[in-house]
Amino acid sequence: MIGFLKGKLVLKAPPFLVLEVNGVGYEIEAPMTTFYSLPAVGDEILLYTHLAIREDAHILYGFSTERDRLLFRTLVKVNGVGAKLALTILSGLSVEQFQQCIQDNDVPSLVRLPGIGKKTAERLIIEMRDRLSAIGSVNISPASDTDVHQPSSNPKQEATSALIALGYKPQDASRMIQAVSGDTLSCEEIIRYALQGAVR
Repeated sequence: MIGFLKGKLVLKAPPFLVLEVNGVGYEIEAPMTTFYSLPAVGDEILLYTHLAIREDAHILYGFSTERDRLLFRTLVKVNGVGAKLALTILSGLSVEQFQQCIQDNDVPSLVRLPGIGKKTAERLIIEMRDRLSAIGSVNISPASDTDVHQPSSNPKQEATSALIALGYKPQDASRMIQAVSGDTLSCEEIIRYALQGAVR
């Protein structure tokens, strides 16, 4: 099992990034909460990883904190929640926000995330309630203390593509991105504001 990777950030294209470690480029899928803390392309980072082995692919997931990875690993054990849905949850809610939803039985906030219906939200609340204490005890270890973003040629278009990759319908993703104002925002910032608006 690969516990973590430390290397140079080569590419940011949410929800994917490429990390170069000793001349090898690792393609990693990550939630938006990880992208928010990434430094500029070319800087060195450390990501906590989870390797999923399937018949048709080996997929590496990366997280900026051990708590994010632990929540991901806990979520994929819930019946009906796969890796893609777990990433969607982590992209739309921080660990603390998710914990609050579970503690408050906040079904409406969970249902606003793509791919989560009422039954799945209720199942999450029931099955995750007893498991949250273990997640809360893990220290937060950010991958980077900096929050520098690499400008992209068309941040809104990249942000729309990222939301579609996270499970949003194209028309919904476009509407969410268009609702975000500001021409100088990075792709990650646009996605953050769009997701915050969707969960409110």
